[in-house]
Amino acid sequence: MKSGWTHRAKRIVAVTGLVAAIAVPGVLPGSAHAAPPTPVSDHCPHKVKTPPAVDASEVVQPGATTPPPLPVPKPAVGGERLAGCGLVADPAAGPVPPGLTSAGWLVADLESGHVIAAKDPHGRYRPASTIKVLLALVALRDLDLDAVVEPTVEDWSTEGDSCGMGPGGHYTTRDLVTGLLMVSGNDCANALARSLGGREQALTKMNELAASLGAHDTRAASPSGLDAAGMSTSPYDLALLYRQAMRNNTFREMIAKPTYRFPGYPPRPDIPGDKPHPAYDMYTTNHLLLEGYPGALGGKTGYTDDALKTFVGAVQRNGRTLVIVQMYGLSVGGSMYWDQAKSLLDYGFRAAPTVSVGLLVEATPAPAASTPAARPEVTQRAGPSSDSTGSTSVQVLIGLVAALAAVVLLLLGLRFFGSKR
Repeated sequence: MKSGWTHRAKRIVAVTGLVAAIAVPGVLPGSAHAAPPTPVSDHCPHKVKTPPAVDASEVVQPGATTPPPLPVPKPAVGGERLAGCGLVADPAAGPVPPGLTSAGWLVADLESGHVIAAKDPHGRYRPASTIKVLLALVALRDLDLDAVVEPTVEDWSTEGDSCGMGPGGHYTTRDLVTGLLMVSGNDCANALARSLGGREQALTKMNELAASLGAHDTRAASPSGLDAAGMSTSPYDLALLYRQAMRNNTFREMIAKPTYRFPGYPPRPDIPGDKPHPAYDMYTTNHLLLEGYPGALGGKTGYTDDALKTFVGAVQRNGRTLVIVQMYGLSVGGSMYWDQAKSLLDYGFRAAPTVSVGLLVEATPAPAASTPAARPEVTQRAGPSSDSTGSTSVQVLIGLVAALAAVVLLLLGLRFFGSKR
C-alpha cells in the first residue's frame, strides 16, 4: 500500500478528472489554504462501475472471471433527482460547503429518510471498511453474541487493521462485532465470516440483505472491505445500510462506544520467551466521537488505496438525526476529511426539515438464512425434504393400518364383554 499525500492526490486527479492541477506537493493553487479541487462527476464516470484500480488487489485468480458490473436500476432508487451524477441540492438549503474532496457524498434525515443533498448519489465506489456495517448487520441477525470463538491463523494474520486476536485467545461474538466497528479489525471480520459459514456464505448473506433493503449498487466481494473484484456500493446505498443498522439497538450501542476492553491471549508457544498478551482498551477510529462533536452517535471509517477515504455516520441535534456518507475522498492541506464531514453535517442541520431532493426507501430486510453453519440447530429439526411426497404417502398408509387395527380391537372387545352377560 503506497502512502503520502502527493501520490494519492495525483492519483485522484487522474481517475476523477479534478479541475485543478497540483503544482507543489501539499500546496494548492493560490495559497496553502485555498479550497481543494472538487472532483467532477457530472458526466457520470462511475454510473456503472467503480473507478479504475491503482494496484493488483482486484486481479482474479487464474481460471476465475471478474464479476460483471451490477445492473443500473431504472428508475433510480429514491427518486428521479437522485439519478443525477453531479451535485443534487435544493437552493433553499443554502450554499453547499466548499472544499469537499469526495467524488460522491450524501446527507439525509435518518428518521424521515429525506435526502437533503448529494453528489453522485448512485455512483459506484469501493466501500473499504464501511462495508463492515453490512457484515455487522448479518452477524447481529444470525449469530449468538455470547458464543465463544477461537481464532485461527487466518484470522490473526489477515491483512490490514486488526483487533489484536491471537492464538489461544477466546472471544465472544460481541467482542468481534464491537472490534469490527470500533477499530475496523479485519481479523474480527474474518472470524465473523467463518462463524457465518465461511467467506462465500457470509458474502451471500451480506449481498442478499443489501438487495432486500434496496441497496442495488452494492456488492460485497470481501467481508472486511479489502478491495476485491466486483466490490461496489454508493453514497445512497451506504445511507440505506446505516439507517437500517441504527434501528438495531445493539449496533447503536456498539457504534457509539469510544472505548472497549478487548480480550488478550496467552504467550505464543511458537515464540520462545513470549509473554502473555493482556486485554487492552481499544479506541474508536471515529474522530467525531473522539473529539466530542456535538450529538455524534457513531460512524464507520474506511480506507484502501483503491477506495481512498470513506465514511458513514450519524449525528443527533435538537431532536433531529442526520446520516452522512463520504466516498472516494482525501484529506488535503487546509481541508481535513473530518473537517469536511463536520461542514456537511452543519449544512444539513441548517436546512429546513422540509428540504428534500429524494428519499431513502423503506424495504423489508432479508430474513436469516436457515443454513447449518449459521444456525446449527436447524439440522436438529424435522422438515420437508426432496422426497416429501413419498414420506406423506407412507404416513397415510400407516395411519390407515392403525385405524383398521383399532376397529378390530374394538369388535373383539365388544364380543368379549357380550359373552360375560
